Amino acid sequence: MKKILAMLLACMMVLGLAACGGGDDAPAADQGGAQADTPADSGDAPADSGSSEGYKIDVILKTTASEYWGYVVAGAKAFEAEHPEHTVDVKGASSETAYEEQLNMIQTDLGSGSYDGFVIAPLQADMVKNLIAGQTAPIVAVDTDIDAPEVLSFVGTGNEAAGALGGAAAVEAAKAAGWTDIKCIEIAGVQGDSTNEARMAGYKKGVEEAGGTFLDGEVQYANAVADQAVACMEAIMQNHPEGIAIICANNDDMAMAAGRAAKSNAAYENTIFLGFDGIQSACNAILEGNLTMSVCQQGYDMGYMACEAVVKALNGDTLEEFIDAGATVVDASTAQERLETLQGYLK
Repeated sequence: MKKILAMLLACMMVLGLAACGGGDDAPAADQGGAQADTPADSGDAPADSGSSEGYKIDVILKTTASEYWGYVVAGAKAFEAEHPEHTVDVKGASSETAYEEQLNMIQTDLGSGSYDGFVIAPLQADMVKNLIAGQTAPIVAVDTDIDAPEVLSFVGTGNEAAGALGGAAAVEAAKAAGWTDIKCIEIAGVQGDSTNEARMAGYKKGVEEAGGTFLDGEVQYANAVADQAVACMEAIMQNHPEGIAIICANNDDMAMAAGRAAKSNAAYENTIFLGFDGIQSACNAILEGNLTMSVCQQGYDMGYMACEAVVKALNGDTLEEFIDAGATVVDASTAQERLETLQGYLK
């Protein structure tokens, strides 16, 4: 009997312990439910934490081997310096015709999983459009637009409007220099490049609206490099020994090279040489009388604003399709002020 009672008592104790365990399981289930919500909250927390800890932004430019692109680099790095929670990696192709090199950079970085967002200045916008298809990380185009739904915004210069501004200013300068037959020939960049085409359309519009003639059939392509621009200028002088009122170029390097090539030709003594970018060397050339004027785009601002736009997108903001960094024309009256501003960017 005592054995039976002992066994019953033991069973009751086991049942009691099981009941206690069941009581602990119920809160555990509730806690599990709470923890199921926590990852969702935690999922939000890392996003907030990511924002406070910072994002990693990849900036891939056409090249870093020119003064103009140096300002874009400086602007991007200035954003990083002012927002130390973010990391900005900047790179570019070795030249503006190193197409495969840039495409490989873009393809590698997109597939690396190392970056939260991208800033891209495409050498071949159509090819880059194919590479970024289906990407979900924020992408902002800078300097040259990419016609793709993955690109949230284009940060740059309204190239056609800026070109028109320069073309009109060049015609007025040509009139002031004594030209009556105001013809303009362009030394262009890379044929087919959308930025080049927009600037050319702008130059034509500005020149013709101001009363000059843009010689479409005599455009010389120099692939955006100074050496080729010299050869183009020599061809122009051979074809026009009487001189041409305006030589406009797709960038400052080409405009300065053309000016140097024509320096000893008396027929071109009063020619207006118009560049595009407004870089330091152009300002110095204007001050020294070796270049007449330049359309200034704000490369530093573009680099800064493009990185800023990516961070805004990562934080859930809606971006404007086009963020205009603005443009002005610099000539002898404003070159010193512009020069000092640019020098300040690179300190």
